[in-house]
Amino acid sequence: MAKLTVFLTSLDGGGAERSMVNLINGLVQQGITVDLILVKREGPFVPLVDPQVNMIDFGGKRLIASIGDLVNYLKREQPQALLSSLEDTNVVAIAAKHLARVATKVVVNVQNTVSQEFKHGTSLKKRLAPIMVRLFYPWSNAIVPVSQGVADDLIKLGLSPQLIQVIHNPVVTPEIAQKVNEPVTHPWFAPNQPPVIVGVGRLDKQKDFPTLIRALAKVRQQIPARLMILGEGSDRSSLEALVKQLDLTEAVALPGFVNNPYAYMAKASVFVLSSLYEGLPTVLIEAMAGGTPVVATNCPSGPWEILAGGKYGKLVEIGDIQGIAQAIIATLQQPLDSELLKQRAFEFSLEKSIEKYTQILQVN
Repeated sequence: MAKLTVFLTSLDGGGAERSMVNLINGLVQQGITVDLILVKREGPFVPLVDPQVNMIDFGGKRLIASIGDLVNYLKREQPQALLSSLEDTNVVAIAAKHLARVATKVVVNVQNTVSQEFKHGTSLKKRLAPIMVRLFYPWSNAIVPVSQGVADDLIKLGLSPQLIQVIHNPVVTPEIAQKVNEPVTHPWFAPNQPPVIVGVGRLDKQKDFPTLIRALAKVRQQIPARLMILGEGSDRSSLEALVKQLDLTEAVALPGFVNNPYAYMAKASVFVLSSLYEGLPTVLIEAMAGGTPVVATNCPSGPWEILAGGKYGKLVEIGDIQGIAQAIIATLQQPLDSELLKQRAFEFSLEKSIEKYTQILQVN
């Protein structure tokens, strides 16, 4: 039987990792043999991997140092296909395949707009991303961006359209349909409480939560709303300082990473994506799957595609505090029909994604 190998650095709590776990679990449930190689076997999504998946731990070494282990694995196992995600991991996967001199098909998944990572990134890895993409990605067998916006960005970087096939992330799963109905014990979600705005994501520059917090201050001039941001990250202390500075301590909660964000999103009055850039923002689709009205920045890329240019939720300019506040107020006053939002979310289902991945990986 054809074997698929998935290569990731870890299963930290990001949308990319969550999407890959959804895909892996869906594939093994279709009877496909999957090896999941992790450079570091860590992260909150590790327990969510289906027990049928053969999980291999490379021992926590640095990613670049794991290339020898991956070469040896490919020579020994010679899987039908090797799927990786995120730029530096993709580069290592492509290099290892060619060093191993095996026939394994290498497919790289691209979750973010690379040019925006270069523009906004502060780390050397993100600054070098466009160069590494141009040098290495043409040596893959296929490139799978998660949205048309990401695909267009790759083509602008000089990659061949013939190598590129857009496949949306497998966001809406049977598990989500179950988890949205689970209870949330936080007192803000009790009956007769003020409306709760929810944001979800890593607490870092990309998600631009300072703009969302400042927008809340403007919303509260008209509506006594509260804001809850689910996630953890390096910007926690600066966000907490901003909340204090704006005298919003009683109106903003930062509970950190939660195991079931879907229940919180489903019970929110409005979900807001305030990002500077994305690939295909999973959390936006997850919120819609729970029937929650949404507001999003029209960032590159994904929100425009998901919301069909504003049909399924309000789109605002990046960093526009007043615009986000007005969109939140308008959405609170006149929310879209929840069933309409759920139907749109199901366009990004696990079934549709699996069908396309099995074709491109040739493992069905």
